[in-house]
Amino acid sequence: MSPTPLPAESLGFTFADEALEARVRAGLVKVEQALRDSAQSEAPFVTEAVQHVMVAGGKRFRPLLVLLAAELGPSSGSSEVIDAAVVVELTHVATLYHDDVMDEAALRRGSSTANARWDNSVAILAGDWLFARASDLVASLGPEAVRIQSRTFGRLVEGQIRETLGVSEGQDPLAHYLSVVADKTGSLIATSALFGARFAGASAEVQETVRAFGEEIGQAFQLADDILDIMSEESGKTPGTDLREGVPTLPVLIFRAQANPSSPVDARLLELLDSDLTDDARLAEALAILRVHPSLQQAEDDVRRRADDARKLLSDLPEGPGRSALESLCDLVVTRSI
Repeated sequence: MSPTPLPAESLGFTFADEALEARVRAGLVKVEQALRDSAQSEAPFVTEAVQHVMVAGGKRFRPLLVLLAAELGPSSGSSEVIDAAVVVELTHVATLYHDDVMDEAALRRGSSTANARWDNSVAILAGDWLFARASDLVASLGPEAVRIQSRTFGRLVEGQIRETLGVSEGQDPLAHYLSVVADKTGSLIATSALFGARFAGASAEVQETVRAFGEEIGQAFQLADDILDIMSEESGKTPGTDLREGVPTLPVLIFRAQANPSSPVDARLLELLDSDLTDDARLAEALAILRVHPSLQQAEDDVRRRADDARKLLSDLPEGPGRSALESLCDLVVTRSI
């Protein structure tokens, strides 16, 4: 009988070590059950609302990273590691509810968003409820875990605020965007890696290394999605979704920073980007130009550089299946976007 597919396998992630694969699969089964148990309320409607996004699926990238980082410590199978994985995924899912309200999104993972199915108030309160459950669970992991989680949550909120306010006068739009990505995505992925190593009993030096790794690979992972929005239909959403909705992405911001208005191609792309891209014909033309424009290659180079920087951080870790699996995440980020 073939093993149960992992959500992360939709990313193309594979294991080179069979024993590690078996441990991680078993861990993710426990995480999945604990997520469902954590998202249960005495009120049936609350349970339905808070599980709405969770049961729609997801890659479970953050719990996967917790379990892989835990392999660097002597107690990778501890209950605290599972609890930490649940904490980061509850936090992540909670942010999705709030993001969908902020973005006025109608679909999430192919299903109606909570705000579309019910209303914004229900979606916001469902996200708050999940944050509360994550806080309750992280409290059982000790005061330092609470401190790490609260600082991570602060970064998540600050990133969202900066994204909402937009670029201030005189600020570099690309630098602004990258700071948002660092806080909204990098922070929680860094905490995922840190929690895994910490609650498996890894040394302080290993914990700091994997935290820095998570910060770097988390940003690379998000920026790879920017490229997928232009290049691929395998990312779970129609290519050009961000373009259509006017969401800034790495290739577009690089293009705008270097665009030459005297170039007919650049001038036309600028015109398209400043137009209503809900029009299918204009969107298709903008995508066609971007796919062969040097700005896309520069974006790919940036993702590759970040993945390489993340890999270099791992060189300080002891060799073994855990380190090899983390290195494979670096390969994954590059291959899924390029």
